[in-house]
Amino acid sequence: MDALTVAQALRQAQARGLERLDAQLLLLHALGKSAQERAWLLAHDTDELQTAVQAALDAAVQRRAGGEPLAYITGHQEFFSLELRVDKRVLVPRPDTETLVDWALAVLQAASIQTALAQAPSLRALDLGTGSGAIALALKAARPALDVSAIDFSFDALAVAQANAQRLGLALRFHQGSWLAALAQPSARFDLIVSNPPYIASQDAHLAALTHEPLQALTSGADGLDDIRQIISQAPAHLRPGGWLLLEHGYDQAAKVRDLLLAAGFKDVQSRRDLNGIERCSGGRSRPA
Repeated sequence: MDALTVAQALRQAQARGLERLDAQLLLLHALGKSAQERAWLLAHDTDELQTAVQAALDAAVQRRAGGEPLAYITGHQEFFSLELRVDKRVLVPRPDTETLVDWALAVLQAASIQTALAQAPSLRALDLGTGSGAIALALKAARPALDVSAIDFSFDALAVAQANAQRLGLALRFHQGSWLAALAQPSARFDLIVSNPPYIASQDAHLAALTHEPLQALTSGADGLDDIRQIISQAPAHLRPGGWLLLEHGYDQAAKVRDLLLAAGFKDVQSRRDLNGIERCSGGRSRPA
């Protein structure tokens, strides 16, 4: 194979349908450089690529052109300023989910003030369906004193989350099983339960673009709300008085999720919008003591 320069390799990747940024990130990955070194590509655009680098880039471009997420190819994804390792065992963390983390941190800040005034026990948070551990790890990184637990049904997903926690030096409690039934202590109570559960309808047309990601982490019944219904029904028994349940959901599900929360007796039910102005998360508080 004829040697290509950096600039030629990037043009060739774009000609195969890749966005320029994706092409740059894949080339940096093939070169063994970090995603923060894009300026290097400009400074070395006439450098010829070694055969091994060119072959690695070609294979990566082929995978990306076939629809495979960039994060699976490079093996990592940034989320809430954390560098997470990800692969096909877990969903790729999305920027929209940072809306859920922002809301959770605001809830915890308010709870911290009340806890300090009442000299109550330390705050506890639970992440349901943790996947890569993105939400739980973001909460722990932002609030080191927070007691954070994380649950997932998938042993494979938990292995990814545990590896991320160990690499980042963040201590979490992990449990395997189905939603809140997985808790080792059935009487466990939390100040915050947060979840980005499966919420896509089983026949949704959008699934065609998500074939590389684990289906069990995406779909939830005919209307996409089966798991959210289960979480909402189980959560009150595991929330401290006044504790919050916050849920991510689909772009058109906010009203239905608010109705489910109200029907389950939650107070202060409301939604939050993501970066695109879409109601992406909904939640409410358990009854005060």
